[in-house]
Amino acid sequence: MNRRSFLGWLAAAAAASSASAQSARRATLYKNPQCGCCEDYADYLRGRGYKVEVIPTHDLDAVRSRHRVPDLLYGCHTTLIDGYVVEGHVPAGAIERLLRERPRIRGISLPGMPQGSPGMTGRKKEPFTIYEIGARTTGKPRVYAVE
Repeated sequence: MNRRSFLGWLAAAAAASSASAQSARRATLYKNPQCGCCEDYADYLRGRGYKVEVIPTHDLDAVRSRHRVPDLLYGCHTTLIDGYVVEGHVPAGAIERLLRERPRIRGISLPGMPQGSPGMTGRKKEPFTIYEIGARTTGKPRVYAVE
């Protein structure tokens, strides 16, 4: 293989890899129809390259139950990204780590609606503790990241 064919092959491989990465950046966000901060979080993800489909629902509990999110880890909304559950206002850095490392968990959660988190108003007052949504649905959750 000469230099020109190698460079052509390399460019094609990079394009294929980029197309694959783009297709993996789809997100489906389930939210209460009246929630504005959920729309802000969808915009936050869009600003980081995700194609976000927003699905308003009055039954988030059913969505969370279907994806086995423990009550203790409930956030404001539930997002599905590349086979994982992302519960609440999780920062993009934690999501990128999740998608890069592909751990054997169902997903991650930033419970509640912490001020200053992506999509929320206010100032961040302390580091965000992000938890694993693992095989266990009871007991103390395991920390996935602190940001």
